[in-house]
Formats: sequence, C-alpha cells, structure tokens
Amino acid sequence: MTTAAAGGADEAPPADTHSPGRPSVPGPRKPPAAPAGTPGRSRRSVTGTRRVVAALFLAPALVLLGALVVYPIVYSVYRSFFDRAGTGFAGLDNYQALFTDETIVTAVKNNAIWVVVAPTVSTALGLIFAVLTERIRWGTAFKLVVFMPMAISMLAAGIIFRLVYDAAPERGVANAVWVGVHDTFAESASYPKAHPLPVHPLKAGGGGSFVTRATVRAGQAVQLPLVGVAPARMPKDAKPAKAAATESGKITGTAWLDFTRGGGGRPNVIDPGELGLRGITVEAVKDGRVVASATAGADGVFTLPVSADGAELRLPASNFREAYNGVQWLGPTLVTPAIIGSYVWMWAGFAMVLIAAGLAGLPRELLEAARVDGANEWQVFRRITVPMLAPVLAVVLVTLMINVLKIFDLVFIIAPGSSQDDANVLAFQLYRSSFGTDADLGIGSAIAVLLLLLVLPVMYVNIRRIRKEGRR
Repeated sequence: MTTAAAGGADEAPPADTHSPGRPSVPGPRKPPAAPAGTPGRSRRSVTGTRRVVAALFLAPALVLLGALVVYPIVYSVYRSFFDRAGTGFAGLDNYQALFTDETIVTAVKNNAIWVVVAPTVSTALGLIFAVLTERIRWGTAFKLVVFMPMAISMLAAGIIFRLVYDAAPERGVANAVWVGVHDTFAESASYPKAHPLPVHPLKAGGGGSFVTRATVRAGQAVQLPLVGVAPARMPKDAKPAKAAATESGKITGTAWLDFTRGGGGRPNVIDPGELGLRGITVEAVKDGRVVASATAGADGVFTLPVSADGAELRLPASNFREAYNGVQWLGPTLVTPAIIGSYVWMWAGFAMVLIAAGLAGLPRELLEAARVDGANEWQVFRRITVPMLAPVLAVVLVTLMINVLKIFDLVFIIAPGSSQDDANVLAFQLYRSSFGTDADLGIGSAIAVLLLLLVLPVMYVNIRRIRKEGRR
C-alpha cells in the first residue's frame, strides 16, 4: 500500500480516454526527446544518412572535381588577363583581340555557322530517317547503317573525308561523282595541253587557239599535226592517221598526233602507228569570222566546203581546255560546308536513334484518331508527331549545339594547310594560339573563357528543361 501510494504520488495515472465500461490499458511510454544541441548525438540528413559519413564518401569526388574542373576554369580566367609570357598584366587586351584579330573573328563567324547549321541539319535528317523507317520491314537494318559512323572516332572520320574530298577524281569520291555527272551533260576536251612544234604549219592564234601560218585553197590537202598528248590518253576509238585525198572545190586535211611511240618518227609526216585526232574541231576563219567548220574523223581526216577557200584554218581553244576536274571541296569557299557535311554524316545516326526512341513512345491512338478524322500523313506529322516529339528534339538539338561549339578534330584533319584559316573555329584557334609556333597563352586562355561563356547559356537552358520535365 505504501509503495503504491508513493508511486501514485510521484506519477499521476494516465487519463482515461476510453469509453465507459472498458478497462483502461496504459500504452508504452516514449522517452522524452533530448534538446536540440545535446552533445553526444550525431545529426542526420533528411534521408537518414549521417552527414559526416556522406561527406567522407563525397570528399574524393569533390577533390577530383576541384582539381580537374574548378581549378582549370579559375586559372584560365586568371591567366586570360596576362600577356603572352604570363608575367605582365594585360587587362582586357586579350579579350579585345578576340573581336579585332581577323583570324579569330573568322573563327567566331565559322562557329556561328556551325552552331546554326550542323545541329539543325543533323536533327532534321534524324527526324526524317526515324519517321520514314518506322513502317518498313528493313528499317532496323537501315538505322544500323546510318548509326555505324558513330562507332568511328573523329580522327578516323577526318581521314576518311580528307580522301573523299580529294581534288583528284581518281582518288576523291566526291569529285569522281561530280565529274561523272558533269561529263554526262558536257563532254570534256579530248586533247588538253596539245600544241604544235615550231616546225609545224601551225602557230598560236590567241586565247589558247592555233591557226595555220598561211591561208588555204580549194583542192588543197592540209596537214595539222600536234604533239603533247600521251598515246595512252588518246580516245580509244582513234584510228591510225591517213593522208587526206584532195577533192575539187573542197579543202581536205588531216589532224593527227605527230608522235611515234619509241621514237624514230619524222615531223610533218604521217608515220605508221601515229593516230588521228578524232573529234577535233577545225574552223575556217575569214576577216575574224568563222565561215565553215568541220570535225575530224577517227583517222583525223576532215573536209571543209568551198566557202573556206582563202581562209585561215583554226583549231579553237575548246579543243585544248583542261579536262574538268570537279570542285575544290577543300578550297577557301567550300571548306566549312564540306567539313559540316562530314559532321552530319557522323551525328545524324545519333539524332535518329534518340528520335526513334521518342517516336516509339507516342500514343498511337492519337495518330490513328487524326487519320480517321481525315488528316493526311503530312498533317499528322506536322501537327501531331513533331509537337509531341518536341522534348526529344530539344534534347538532340541542345546536345549537338554543345558538341559543335567544341569541334576541333574534323577541322584539324580535313582542312588542308592552305584553307585552315578559312575553316578556322574557336577550339582550333585555341589550339593554334596556345600550342602553335607563335604561342600566346593569354589569348588562348581568353578563347577558352569565351567558349565557356558560349556554352553556359545552352547548358542553362538544358538544365531548366530537365528540371521542368522532372516536375511533371
């Protein structure tokens, strides 16, 4: 009794919150919470992890992040305010050079072209490939072929396209195709660099043409010998030359290659084995006006009408113009578009795969409903497919924009030395300024800071988009 009374005096029984008639059962008592600041208790984060343990796990990553990312950025900004030697403070002179030096200004302009053109074209091609291959049976094989260049390094791709864009049609695929198409519609001259010798009855007529030293008469057989054409490059259907027979009231003649393989031939004489200049054009000129023309046959024989009597015979320059060798893809004018083409070849497959994955997740009932309502395929694509793929297209576009701001390998490998200034971009200029023959680390650091400032807005937009998607 005493003990119970003592206990009851010290501690009041719990209030009865139960309904009348039911016995009251006291529950387990919780220990009082320790005050906030009580020593001996470790604080936990919202996930229940001790902060000390989390800091220990994060420390190596933070050290690497600081050493490999933060420190180089801070030091580059610091170094950009100093001169070439790094001993004298240059202020904003290096940044001023970015917008006054002609070479760097060209790099900035080319970077702008890259950022606008390369991601847009790659994304557009990826979208087209993904949509068009969605319904065909061999679409997977096509996607595999388009994506294969992603397995090739930038270095290897640069070497490949340096050969593709080679100016010689026998080596460069691009020029081989271009020359083939050109020659289909406009045949090249058969005898480039052909010319007469001083002992021949022809002389230079101006503009690359050749004329006879004297006028010709009706009933006369004229000889028009030339040299300077390798027998191996003669037309395959050329026949051995023969002397033209005289015809009354007409002018006849022979145009042939006055060269005997192995030597021993005589000038101005049609020797055995010498070939006729098949297809060469011969014009009769009086008072600067062409009065007649003829084309030599396979044996080099040609015939002019009586109207050519008393005229000079001329071999026009069209017979001797240089053969069409295609386009200078890596010349100053086309070098940047050519390199962008190689980049699109590599990255269109990347865009296609991401867009195809997004396309596979579209609700098909919406597309079918639009078709049932009478929309054609173009309307479905433009008004439903593209708007629903907008987040995926934004991911691809932003990723490629960040990538092209740092483009270096393709420009370094593909552009020849004579066109590197015209193909220059910021990353390549950063390499040239920092490690070239005239190294200036101050300007190189300023270019690095400029590249960072150009990338930051794109990254900010990308991060905002990712957070927005995460809140949905």
